[in-house]
Amino acid sequence: MGRQAATGDGKRDAKPRLVIATDNFLPRWDGIARFLAELIPRLLDEYDVTVISPDYGVTDLDLRIRRILIPLVDKEYGDYIPAQWRPKMVRKAIEEADIVFCQTIGPVGYLAHRWARKLGKPLAAFIHSIEWELVPKALNQRLLKRLAYPFTKMFTRFLYRHANLLIVPSRNTAELLTWQRIDTKKVVVNLGVDTKKFVKGDRNAAKRNLKLPKDSMVIGFHGRLGHEKNLLTLSRAFIRLDRKGKRLLIVGDGVYDLKQRLKKVRGALLPGSTDNIVPYLQAMDIYVMPSFTETTSLAVLEAMSCELPIISSPVGFIQQYITHGKNGFFYDTKNAFDLSRKLQLLADNPVLRSRIGAAARKTITERFNWDRTAEGIAVALGTLLPQTKKNAMKKT
Repeated sequence: MGRQAATGDGKRDAKPRLVIATDNFLPRWDGIARFLAELIPRLLDEYDVTVISPDYGVTDLDLRIRRILIPLVDKEYGDYIPAQWRPKMVRKAIEEADIVFCQTIGPVGYLAHRWARKLGKPLAAFIHSIEWELVPKALNQRLLKRLAYPFTKMFTRFLYRHANLLIVPSRNTAELLTWQRIDTKKVVVNLGVDTKKFVKGDRNAAKRNLKLPKDSMVIGFHGRLGHEKNLLTLSRAFIRLDRKGKRLLIVGDGVYDLKQRLKKVRGALLPGSTDNIVPYLQAMDIYVMPSFTETTSLAVLEAMSCELPIISSPVGFIQQYITHGKNGFFYDTKNAFDLSRKLQLLADNPVLRSRIGAAARKTITERFNWDRTAEGIAVALGTLLPQTKKNAMKKT
């Protein structure tokens, strides 16, 4: 049987009941988990929150929520262990919901979609990634890649067409879904960053704390270590970089074979996953996002907030908030030589690094604020409530 974990005082008040369904959650850290860890505390004044997720354990963070933990299967796929197929457990949670808010379309997310439709519950989904781009690129076998693309697209379109609302992180994501004949109502809510937490700090002290040489040139990345992140191109560009004391700091966990290949790179450091990425970002001199596919990339926003000069592949919404040569740089996605030239340019020019990093931070403070993100999501979800619940919210 699955188990439930409750936090807080256990009281169930008159707030609307928001059930968040996700196949990725704490203590397994990734972009979706970081997103929810920031969002949930900002929704608690308006919603009574329950999270259904795979049972990766109980997080140390006090989120003051009810958790429904679905047991894991016995097999690992790449770096991922999915939840078991438990339709009755998911149905019971959905029956109690006033709104269902899905983050993924794995076993938990799919069942939440299914039961919300059958039980007539208002259903919203947040679009963290374009699944038919992500899944094939995350696979390492050519035949599976070819089969995954059409199946994932068909499956994703079916689910999203039956939702009541899609919350998307950018206008170009909304347009992409519409081009795929997904006509569900869409609301654009940009992601945000906690700019009080993600700050530049003292770079020399951060390097010292991580036992890195003070004069080392640290090229960094954080996130899931998957094939879709194109980290081998980053490693090849790093090898080309002409710089003594260079380090490649890759923070996160993921596919075993990929990690083993990266560990063989001279100067590469892979500390694994962490609950607090800030000290690692503060130790970096240059940040690289080499990914084949992204929507917004919360990782890039966090690095920019720490005043890091960014070099990114031109993907997703990143193309809209980075202006080449002003607050970051783009490189030709599969071209390690082009990336190495951009790395060399920044490595050789501390004044340029400082100027680009300051402009990156300004972009974040002016455009990407977590409180504004949470408010936008709360308002969007509120449109799905019946009028009686809206009136109750106004009274509380």
